[in-house]
Amino acid sequence: MDRKWRALIVVCVAIFMLLLDITVVNVALPDIQKELHASFTDVEWVVDAYALMLATVMLNAGSLGDWLGRKRVFLAGIGLFTIASALCGAATSPLFLNLARGAQGIGGAIMFAVSLAILAQEFHGRERGTAFGIWGATVGLAVAIGPLVGGALTTWAGWRWIFFVNLPIGALCIVVGWLVLHESRDEQHRGFDPVGFVTFTGGLFALVLFLLRGNDWHWGSGREIGLLVASVVLLVVFTLFEWRRHEPMFEIRLFRVPTFTGAQIIAFVLAAGMFSMFLYLALYLQNVLHYSPIATGVRFLPLSVVSFFAAPIAGRLMSRVPIRLLFGVGLALVGVALLLMHGVAVHSSWTTLLAGFIVGGVGVGIVNAPLAATAVSVVEPRRAGMASGINNTFRQVGIATGIAALGALLQSKAGSQAAASGRGDPQAFVNGLNEILLVGAIILFVGAALAFLLVRREDFVASGPQQQAQPAADAA
Repeated sequence: MDRKWRALIVVCVAIFMLLLDITVVNVALPDIQKELHASFTDVEWVVDAYALMLATVMLNAGSLGDWLGRKRVFLAGIGLFTIASALCGAATSPLFLNLARGAQGIGGAIMFAVSLAILAQEFHGRERGTAFGIWGATVGLAVAIGPLVGGALTTWAGWRWIFFVNLPIGALCIVVGWLVLHESRDEQHRGFDPVGFVTFTGGLFALVLFLLRGNDWHWGSGREIGLLVASVVLLVVFTLFEWRRHEPMFEIRLFRVPTFTGAQIIAFVLAAGMFSMFLYLALYLQNVLHYSPIATGVRFLPLSVVSFFAAPIAGRLMSRVPIRLLFGVGLALVGVALLLMHGVAVHSSWTTLLAGFIVGGVGVGIVNAPLAATAVSVVEPRRAGMASGINNTFRQVGIATGIAALGALLQSKAGSQAAASGRGDPQAFVNGLNEILLVGAIILFVGAALAFLLVRREDFVASGPQQQAQPAADAA
């Protein structure tokens, strides 16, 4: 096997590992909550700490790879991710676990940001398309089987092994990567952006903490108002600084293009309305319906499998129908899926969720396939990496803020103990779950309307997918 194909395997295995840790943890959270005596907010932070660090570090990580060397930075990211995984598995308190999850997110962001640049340097022509396709399939597979893998490990080995399993994989990736990857850097790199990093990270952290602690600290308290003001100020400073910077890590001017703005809204809405819901659905299946972690993972499979097979079909439709139609229909279907799940009760069968899982899987697949292509096809090729990074950032910000906002609403309806454990008053938890399912559906319907309004064929550059569309696209 040629060295470049071995390099592809290393990159894909590492990416599979980091993306698996986004979804693998959801079905383990009830066990983590019980063993570590975690509060509802602690449970939310297990997911949010990872998502926040992925979101805030990813943009700067690409620049670090350009500056210091992509191979060196990629392997350092794997090393940090692996060490942090060991710390997660050894955690003795919720705070320890969440700090380690944050470190995991930093390592994951570094790996994710540099991976495509490494493949771009290794592959050219038609082989590059093949390599990127395999990379994309790896991403889809990791998301699809995450709940099942997490359930299996939690049931048969214990929740700590969802983290410990990364240790041999990470070590092997470092050794093989050191042997097969070529070093490269970009002498025209933008450099590290410390002001942008601090203001963006601080602003998002303050916003998520404001949402997560609102019920406990009371929304009108001085602490809550201070967090909200700090978030607004830091994010405004970030926006102004990036706007004035000659080579920003986050190009604000790209939002002048309606389709680019639409792509970010779509990424955010899908993550906030649907993907963040997985945490609360997993809590419902385990704490209210009393399924084991592996049984819970199996019940998520219809959504994952349908999404996995719907995505390539949507990819083939990209040149035949308007992309805005794919986005609008896809998001609307996900909204319908949440409405189909709405109405669950304490004594419902899990099959009450089945229709929603299937319809949601179709919608997610329809949206995911063209979303990545759209994000990079409305900018010049030299800005494609930044555009992709911004889109991935909006996905992770959507997960983090969605979990925080929906969790705050659920907790206000169910109470802290019932929300965290489903004990005491399961009916209160179910009422809260039905409330956030309805809110999530509204978010997705609004996103579907905005997608249809903002995504325009004329915004795509010459190589964009809509420039190759058949006449049917012109009729839209």
